[in-house]
Amino acid sequence: MSMSPADRKRIATAIRATESRTSGEIVCVLAKQSADGKALPVLIAAVIALALPWLLVMTTAMPVLRILTLQVAVFVVVAALLHLLRLRVELIPHAARRALAHRAALVQFAIRGVAKTKDRTGILIFVSLAERYARIVADDGIAARVQQSEWQSAIDALVAHMRDGRIGDGYIAAIDICGAVLARHFPDSKVGQDELPDRIYLI
Repeated sequence: MSMSPADRKRIATAIRATESRTSGEIVCVLAKQSADGKALPVLIAAVIALALPWLLVMTTAMPVLRILTLQVAVFVVVAALLHLLRLRVELIPHAARRALAHRAALVQFAIRGVAKTKDRTGILIFVSLAERYARIVADDGIAARVQQSEWQSAIDALVAHMRDGRIGDGYIAAIDICGAVLARHFPDSKVGQDELPDRIYLI
């Protein structure tokens, strides 16, 4: 899945419109993947390639040079296959994938400056595609007054649209729902102040 420039513009417009009704700030991030996992395919390929000569020596009379050639070929082929993104992610246990995606969300929360708003009223809407993970992270000022469960309908709308391949629509629906929550708890008190960029970050 990818996001078109038109969708990015629509999301920026939706953030701007939503923030006009609340003192809260919204930041959106769409990650292709959160788990690196590049070392795991190499490790698995190396273990298979190292085991292969022992198996061939015990079961065949193959010359050593051919065994070594097969060993190198097996390592290259297995490593190449396991480096395919979807397969590489599937090698990581589900709980570990979720933990990595959650950690990536917290890192994005920090580096995008969500925690630097004056009244600590920023939220991050984060999606990691490879891990199929979506999360809304709220800053302290919001978390003190809004339960995490109040964001669930926004997450549900986001995920439902993304299942249909409509990422842009999913973000816009989530922004609208989050905006209603923010407006209820944090009505607009800004005087022409927009503390964070109105955009979606693609990483």
